[in-house]
Amino acid sequence: MAAIASIALDGLAGRPVEVEVDIASGLSATVVVGLADTTVSEARNRVRSAVVNSGTAWPDTRVTINLAPSNLPKSGPHYDLAMGLGVFVAKSVVPTEGLARTVFLGELALDGRLRAVRGVLPATLAAAEAGFERVFVPESNLAEARLVPTIEVVGVRSLRQVVAMLRGEEEPDDPPVPPLDESADAAWSRVIPSGRLDLTDVVGQDDACLATVIAASGGHHLLLTGPPGVGKTMLAQRLPALLPDLEPEDSLEVSALHSLAGVLPSDVPMLIRPPFLEPHHTASAAAVVGGGSRVVRPGAMSLAHHGVLFLDEAPEFAINVLEALRQPLESGQVVVSRSAQTAVFPARFQLVLATNPCPCGHAGSVMQRCECSAATRRRYADRLSGPIRDRIDIHRTLVEPSRRELVHGLGARPAMADLAARVAEARARQRRRLAGTPWRVNAAVPGVDLRKGWPAEEEGTRLLEHQVRGHKVTPRSADRVLRLAWSIADLCGHDRPTIDDVQTALDLRRGSPIGGDVARLLEAA
Repeated sequence: MAAIASIALDGLAGRPVEVEVDIASGLSATVVVGLADTTVSEARNRVRSAVVNSGTAWPDTRVTINLAPSNLPKSGPHYDLAMGLGVFVAKSVVPTEGLARTVFLGELALDGRLRAVRGVLPATLAAAEAGFERVFVPESNLAEARLVPTIEVVGVRSLRQVVAMLRGEEEPDDPPVPPLDESADAAWSRVIPSGRLDLTDVVGQDDACLATVIAASGGHHLLLTGPPGVGKTMLAQRLPALLPDLEPEDSLEVSALHSLAGVLPSDVPMLIRPPFLEPHHTASAAAVVGGGSRVVRPGAMSLAHHGVLFLDEAPEFAINVLEALRQPLESGQVVVSRSAQTAVFPARFQLVLATNPCPCGHAGSVMQRCECSAATRRRYADRLSGPIRDRIDIHRTLVEPSRRELVHGLGARPAMADLAARVAEARARQRRRLAGTPWRVNAAVPGVDLRKGWPAEEEGTRLLEHQVRGHKVTPRSADRVLRLAWSIADLCGHDRPTIDDVQTALDLRRGSPIGGDVARLLEAA
């Protein structure tokens, strides 16, 4: 009998699994037990061929493979290496010294070579947290596993190589398995380089450009409404370029999510820039929220963690997809429940919604005539429910640029690098103010803590209270207005939000023109 350690992933968290291999007398059979799904049960055929092709005979007796604990669901092919090595150990071909504190991850090919698997980074993190000292991973996953500095990582190409290393023999020169083709999946999540896109590319829309800068400074959600071609998508795509690089801890968490989903680039295993997710409006709820029939994997909401989730043509998304945004926008996490498994994924993203004013898109246009009835326009707008709109901090209505703006361009406007520097400075002020708390940006601070610990100046507080008493804003909206006011104050260098900052935040919330000190941000230096 032999016992080899591996890791079971439950969402982004991992738990140690003991792969027990018992060779006993009886009729020739191989049985896999321990609440294993189809992928794991099928592994006995892969493992048998891999063991035979790696230098030893498969036992001609009864082989029982148990994955403990038995009440934990097991899925995925990464248990193959532990199963195959367990047969070698049970036959006393490989010594047991050094195996107690070692984890083995990898999918076996029929010839014994190791294929890359998903989720190696979170599995390695879980192994380090559980106290293991060493982890064996496929060579293709070596770069991402080495992002965990507290555990020794060994990259191997085949089961024969693992056996040779553990026996202290000369390692065979097995050819590597080609890496997984991630070209199709990688398009699901992309990182927009900060130097490629510029707000100066957007003609007109000064209010919307300023709102985008404010949204970037405090991590606020943004709703852009306007006819086709006015720049809604351009603004959304330029928002990630305004955001600063991810902190090391955030970068590791985002990389682990992408590893679990199988979209982490093998050449750049550490994501430094905030991710940008732009699912199509035909995407299913499982694709956006997360889930799956066999293995629960993160969806677009979680892959956009610490980045931007952009829903273009938002009213065209399925109603259940839009309503699924409610809880993640408040809690910052997604809980995916299935009959046999419940997975929790972090999902603290910035949401950008873009919508036309009506189905034809020409309502309010001076160039095209809208033929939609008032009832049709109302039904179209109602596809974004009140609770969803109430969770959006900034509302902007974009209009078509004038002929003068189209001919002469924008005139003077700060460069993207200057605006990004202002955003970075505002976020640095937030980090200093929120030091010692679990929050880093204004949008993440709960309303109760914000009102008690960081209120606005007295005049600004009275203005906000007057709005609530007059039923012009809801209590939750008032908290969001206060968060916005803090972001405006951080951009303007104010120690506390002034009455002008609160009024500007109310204007952003209502879609009114922006005034006050923050309007000078778009003036060229």
